[in-house]
Amino acid sequence: MVNVSIRATDKRISDEQLLEALAKAIEGQNLKKVLLLPPDMTRLHSYAGKITAMYYQMLKDTCQVDIMPALGTHDPMSEAECLEFFGPDVPYSVFVPHRWKDDIVKIGTVPAEYVREVSEGLIDYPIDVEVNKRLLDPSYDLIISVGQVVPHEVVGMANYSKNIFVGCGGKTIINRSHFLGAVYGMERVMGKDFSPVRKVFDYAETQFIKNMPLMYILTVTTVDAGEVNLEGLYIGRERFLFENALEQSQKRNLIFLDRAPKKVVVYLDEREFKSTWLGNKSVYRTRMAIADNGELLILAPGVRKFGEDSGIDALIRKYGYVGRLKVLEAYKQNEDLQDNLSAAAHLIHGSSDGRFSITYAVENLTREEVEGVNFNYMQLSDALARYNPAELKDGWNTLPDGEEIFYISNPAIGLWADKKKFNA
Repeated sequence: MVNVSIRATDKRISDEQLLEALAKAIEGQNLKKVLLLPPDMTRLHSYAGKITAMYYQMLKDTCQVDIMPALGTHDPMSEAECLEFFGPDVPYSVFVPHRWKDDIVKIGTVPAEYVREVSEGLIDYPIDVEVNKRLLDPSYDLIISVGQVVPHEVVGMANYSKNIFVGCGGKTIINRSHFLGAVYGMERVMGKDFSPVRKVFDYAETQFIKNMPLMYILTVTTVDAGEVNLEGLYIGRERFLFENALEQSQKRNLIFLDRAPKKVVVYLDEREFKSTWLGNKSVYRTRMAIADNGELLILAPGVRKFGEDSGIDALIRKYGYVGRLKVLEAYKQNEDLQDNLSAAAHLIHGSSDGRFSITYAVENLTREEVEGVNFNYMQLSDALARYNPAELKDGWNTLPDGEEIFYISNPAIGLWADKKKFNA
């Protein structure tokens, strides 16, 4: 397998450079059956849709190509979503769903002793490693995992082996890794390597899937005036490629503020964010920037539910975003949270612990529903009348009446932080 790395010298890697790199990575391989593992619409700005479509076109005439989006616990992609993300040249018939409850196989266990060590004694359970059975199908000559390296609230920096163990994983590893990250503390890991969860994934990578015919394609992207720029491309299997992508993402996707905003307004693209499970990236990615007693206002035209999965949705409605200590207490006393640790982790992540207020401006949830999970409610039309995304620029804005806000057009592309908090 050939390692390929490109960093843009003029803002973005061109499509010609991208196509050449993708071809070089598989040059000389006699491929008859390939499995592609891109993300879903929640990584709309990852460039993975275009990369997947390029590989499909490159291989389809000589090779069977299956595409299984790395959904984790998210909803399966609809035909319309696949068309928008991957384009018209990839037929819907080649997509197969990842059923995280049914289509999984246990391939090993990360010992409790190791989990205790990497969590500094906070967690001491073992973690069964489960992956979709397709990844173990010997008829695949090559499995290509495509994804974006970007700050992440659970693992520190998204992608690399996370795409396998969470995106294509089963209930136990998803739940237990998310809870491990939540208990350890997201502000200790976001934007950094070697978090406890990353160490668990590294263990599983080296111990359980080292013989899998797997190739990673890692992207680093930015968004400028609505246009996605591919700034870094790293292809291969070795961890140093992830480390190089991580280092570039830290430079391009970490936004340090010289002062803490009292009010942050975040817009959620309705194609990408349909639940608070996803929309709470607004909370995760800004919490290290917002001033004490500040306000986070989330403009959420597409949010119509709390959890992507109906069971998780019910748990969020039952317990609400009530803060870390209350969630941990509820976890100790209730079997339904003990059985769904990723929901417990999400409830911890989605609260400000009373440090700042969180308001969802929506049209597809009622006031009672929003306030029932411990968020503030605002009618979307009222919020858009005052905070019109078409009239705001990313960063600091001063409204006509003198109100100062910090605006973010997409929370999925970065991490905003006070540098002192980031380095603490």
